Amino acid sequence: MPSDATPAEPLLLTVRETAAALALCEKSVWALTRDGKLPVVRIGRAVRYSRDDILTFIRTAKSQGGAP
Repeated sequence: MPSDATPAEPLLLTVRETAAALALCEKSVWALTRDGKLPVVRIGRAVRYSRDDILTFIRTAKSQGGAP
């Protein structure tokens, strides 16, 4: 495990956790995923979102004045 990761701060988030982090509803997160704007990590049937990808999404949306 990288030295900057702690058990209290998971590297991957669920749809619900991602929606809460972005202050969006889960349906909006699914739409962003479907449109290819928010990358996912698939492990078996599980869909997870990387913290780094979420931060990149936020930076991109901010620089473009809205959702990328």
